[in-house]
Amino acid sequence: MNKALKRSPYLKAGDTVAIVAPSGILKNREREVQQAEDLLKSWGLNVMIGKHVFSKDNHFAGTDEERCEDLQNAMDNPKVSAIWCARGGYGTVRILDKLDYTKFKENPKWVIGYSDITALHNQLHNQGFESLHALMCVSLTQDITEVQQSVDTFKAALFGNPTNYNLEGSEYNREGEATGQLVGGNLTILHTMLGSETSLNTSGKIVFIEEIGEYKYHIDRMLQSLKRAGYFDECKGLIVGDMSKLRKNTTPWGTSIEQLILDALEEYDFPIAFNMPAGHEDDNRALVLGREITLKVSKEQSTVSFN
Repeated sequence: MNKALKRSPYLKAGDTVAIVAPSGILKNREREVQQAEDLLKSWGLNVMIGKHVFSKDNHFAGTDEERCEDLQNAMDNPKVSAIWCARGGYGTVRILDKLDYTKFKENPKWVIGYSDITALHNQLHNQGFESLHALMCVSLTQDITEVQQSVDTFKAALFGNPTNYNLEGSEYNREGEATGQLVGGNLTILHTMLGSETSLNTSGKIVFIEEIGEYKYHIDRMLQSLKRAGYFDECKGLIVGDMSKLRKNTTPWGTSIEQLILDALEEYDFPIAFNMPAGHEDDNRALVLGREITLKVSKEQSTVSFN
């Protein structure tokens, strides 16, 4: 039984959300950040935009120091109740070891994002805090109804009522039932954390993975690496989100991505659920990382219930 993580206070009208950019550059993305600010204000929240959100340093939204400064300021500010990452891309891993959690622990707050922000979710988990795997500012489309379920589940989680999910069944599902803390995120980032103090201890936990823009053999290689590092030895279950925009190799892999995952993990007996709508698609439902969940998997459907 894993120790329950600290849960930051849920949001209420009048609370403040800080928008920061710890990763990739936000070139020509002013509209989405403005839309994010408008959305939060429509929920009765106040908004602070990080000083360096629109800074530029080649690939990144400002230098490592600038991105870290914005995130650290938001973490330290007792008036901030949540930190919403504007986008992912790449760059969070470069500032992880610069962060100081002293003041954050006195006034914990929800940290929200996905993709590259998985690095931060891992660190928060190891520091003992729940966090929110959910859409980011650049996920918002001009017609917000296109991402309405993503927005609705994000708001519900933020205000204290995380959504339970009934997932579409799959012939590839490995049936079973498990209870454990939910951890994970982007597969590449989970793989990147291996061997560092930010790597997750998945013992007794249910792992969620998603990915975008990879070759199938890259995904197999990462799963093999995680497996060899003991990542799945004491794992209780696996939830597979979107595997988006997979690239075609000149030599075909020969099986579906679902079969690839089952083959890589064939020696384990924990349940595996496919078709979780979370990851790099418009339908990106919110998941409370670090919260205990119950996962029930059959071929016909799977359920994910927050306890």
